[in-house]
Amino acid sequence: MLLRKAHSMGDASALTEREAETPDVGELTPPDRTLMGPGPSDVHPRVLKSMSTPLVGHLDPSFVEIMNEVQELLRYTFRTDNKWTIPVSGTGSASMEAAVGNLVEPGDTMLVPTNGYFGGRMKSMAERAGGEVVEVSAPWGEPLDPVDVERAFDEHQPDVFGFVHAETSTGVLQPNVPELTEIAHEHDAFVIADCVTSLGGVEMRVDEWGIDAAYSGPQKCLSCPPGASPLTLNDRAMDKVLDRDEQPRSWYLDLSLLEGYWGEDRAYHHTAPITNVYALREALRLVAEEGIEERWARHRDVAGDLKAGLQELGLEMNAPDEYWLPSLNAVRVPDGVDDGAVIDHLLEEYDLEIASGLGDLEGDVWRIGCMGYSARPKNVEYVLAALEDALAEQGF
Repeated sequence: MLLRKAHSMGDASALTEREAETPDVGELTPPDRTLMGPGPSDVHPRVLKSMSTPLVGHLDPSFVEIMNEVQELLRYTFRTDNKWTIPVSGTGSASMEAAVGNLVEPGDTMLVPTNGYFGGRMKSMAERAGGEVVEVSAPWGEPLDPVDVERAFDEHQPDVFGFVHAETSTGVLQPNVPELTEIAHEHDAFVIADCVTSLGGVEMRVDEWGIDAAYSGPQKCLSCPPGASPLTLNDRAMDKVLDRDEQPRSWYLDLSLLEGYWGEDRAYHHTAPITNVYALREALRLVAEEGIEERWARHRDVAGDLKAGLQELGLEMNAPDEYWLPSLNAVRVPDGVDDGAVIDHLLEEYDLEIASGLGDLEGDVWRIGCMGYSARPKNVEYVLAALEDALAEQGF
């Protein structure tokens, strides 16, 4: 008993000493980077300014009006009239899981692609939702072939089909989207599109292309900090969500509950990330001011200059020209060059961020973003000059 008491007193003494130590943490001073990686991209000054405005309550009448505006701006950017268009409170992976976890029920079969890292993430989420997963194969660095998709549908008869419109890991843009959705709908399947690296930067037409549900992240072509992530579902998809026999496994991402907050009732479900919604509103306002088609053209033109400059440096793009993704340029690492050393040199000497490869392409490519506010000629000139210097350091 005396030993226990002494031990307890010792713990108390140590705790008192720890409590007496005040953490020595100074003022927040993050480095001023130029963000040319796969995301986040540079944030527009107007978006940053919007985040310094006063908070209101998440059910305040003024915030309800902001919610209405955000939804209308999202519809414009997605090119959709879908009523069920919302920002999910969370990162792009949260809107991804909301789409997959609500549309895939236990016993459903989901068809997912193998041609990039994020098809694998779809697979994991669908399995966690209780679905059976089958795959349609394509090499990393190539898009899905509609012939292969149709063959997979004939063989497996999936209930849900997911594809990645802009594959961040490979720099490949999926063409022939209407062909893919037509195949799915002929088999009475739902289509989920990953638009994380394309929304607001690459042509994406949800309604015209027959997409049932699409999700994205705000930190890529929208140049907005992560935290409120775009999601849209058409009536057909939302009817499936509302008619489920079993509730989704996530309470937080249950769209039948979120509908109460983002629908007409504006009933409490959770406290929305108010400042992030402010930021998204301003980012989407910038999209509308520029014009969505003009924004697509700017990304294509500025990224085209980046691509040409990279090729002049003697570098090779990972994706063929016909599948090139303007918002994310995957560049082959030359033989004899240390990809990590180049990334470190750019960060240390130029405060410039690019990223290494992901998944099967780790160590084989650099991923250079050209998205949103980062898609400017001066940034392209800067990254090309810095990359030339970093390569010269290694004798390339």
